[in-house]
Amino acid sequence: MSQFAIGQLAQAAGVGIDTVRYYERSGLLKPSTRTQSGYRKYGQGELDRLNFIRRAQHLGFSLAEISELLAISSRGDVEAMYQAAQVRLHDIDNRIAELGRMREALSQLMSSCPRKGRDVDCPILNALVQRKTLA
Repeated sequence: MSQFAIGQLAQAAGVGIDTVRYYERSGLLKPSTRTQSGYRKYGQGELDRLNFIRRAQHLGFSLAEISELLAISSRGDVEAMYQAAQVRLHDIDNRIAELGRMREALSQLMSSCPRKGRDVDCPILNALVQRKTLA
């Protein structure tokens, strides 16, 4: 069985050593053993877990959600994993819709901006500082 030092584990997973330590402090990862002098040693299971954490983060799961996903995974609960993914997908859809609204609002402000003149005539500035133009 392969044993990794923390730097080797970090390199194998494509993360920094501080990231590994952070996941340890967060309770998401722990070394499989320690040497007599206290150095952390990790095995393939910890590398797999670290890769799981990183992939879940790339899908937008928070560390708290990842902790739950790890628990679900250890139980082999496919239905619960599906439900967690469904919740995440719903959140992504909501964020996309919100970004669309933000894009539309900014686009409208930009289209009505004269791009020169006085700052009080700028609809972008007016929207950001909530001042009303006197007409």
